[in-house]
Amino acid sequence: MSDRKRAMDDGSSASKSSPSTPGLSDDVSNGGYNAGMAVFSYIIGGILVWSLIGWGLDNLWGTRWIVLAGALLGAVGGFYLSHMHGLTSSGKTAGKSGADSGPSADGNTNAK
Repeated sequence: MSDRKRAMDDGSSASKSSPSTPGLSDDVSNGGYNAGMAVFSYIIGGILVWSLIGWGLDNLWGTRWIVLAGALLGAVGGFYLSHMHGLTSSGKTAGKSGADSGPSADGNTNAK
């Protein structure tokens, strides 16, 4: 068991830090599977909700195109919401080492 886990179990030294995004755990804000599921949920949820609103307005007004506009609005809104929560962009490159980035900044290379 790690020291941090032990300290959190006995409650003596480490307190739980709040995540940077309300309602999301630290794992989600760092990316990975949970962040992907959150993005998927935002987009699919937006499509469903706004399609239902569009369907209701279509039935109320006798049109047939508002449901499609609602689905598009929901998809864009879900992507925007996930982007604003910081789930679609990452400040660090995962899986890359310094050697993958190219020549050094000082310009000294061993190329001839």
